[in-house]
Amino acid sequence: MPAPHVDMRGKTVMVTGFTAGVGRASVSALAAMGADVVGVCRNAQKGQQVLDEVARAHAGVKLDMLVGDLGMQRDIRRIADQFLASGRPLHVLYNNAGVFHLSRSTTAEGFETTFAVNHLGYFLLTQLLLEPLRDARAGRVVCTASDGYKLGGRLDFDDLQSQKKYSAFGVYCRTKLANVLFTQELARREAHHGIVTHSFHPGFVGSSLAKNNGWFARAVTTLISPLARSPEKGAETGVYLCTAPEVRDDNGLYYLDMKPRPLAAVARHPGDAARLWEASLELTGLSR
Repeated sequence: MPAPHVDMRGKTVMVTGFTAGVGRASVSALAAMGADVVGVCRNAQKGQQVLDEVARAHAGVKLDMLVGDLGMQRDIRRIADQFLASGRPLHVLYNNAGVFHLSRSTTAEGFETTFAVNHLGYFLLTQLLLEPLRDARAGRVVCTASDGYKLGGRLDFDDLQSQKKYSAFGVYCRTKLANVLFTQELARREAHHGIVTHSFHPGFVGSSLAKNNGWFARAVTTLISPLARSPEKGAETGVYLCTAPEVRDDNGLYYLDMKPRPLAAVARHPGDAARLWEASLELTGLSR
């Protein structure tokens, strides 16, 4: 069953990682509901192609784009500054950008790439945009996570950059655990400002997430794609969390197929969410 159609006219939604897969499908679905959408991506040409396509399908919707690498903190700060300078409201921040790297690599700023994009990108952009989300008086933050969060073990707070040991699958899964923990802690800290935040699992979606890892990864992704959900199906829960009135009744939950799901034990260790928050403040240079 698709996400219910909600009238989103007059609402502004920022979606990161929108040029393919779940992000692309989400922008289309949100535009169909009348939302003004601000897409954030690395590739301006791809981004413009998506926005042009959505504009042709949904005339009259305001679509804008901000360009930057969400693994680079200087880019995230510039993106946030550009949005804040526009004076536009922000009702929903949809953190969706993600990467999967078979081999360990670091950004130009020295952070392990998967952790930088999949967690620190979510964390920093959200922190920098809290004021307009608070001003919305009913702001939402939605984070694309994964059931993979259950499979990588607890976070190693002495090795968040995976310098001692790198396993592509393990690192990816722990960044998804970080998304779930971040959601819980943000909900706890921002509930008094009226901000509601949830994370979700889109299911196994046929996307380009792993296709940057050479011919083997591309071949495997292509082979298993018939077993995958469509991006439109994968986007349903994220769009639901961005729009549905009833999800405001709870906070900090994890969803699958538009229903909250119990968290596995690895996401329920006392203190882990708060400890990740403090570590993330330090890694992004934000004051406590």
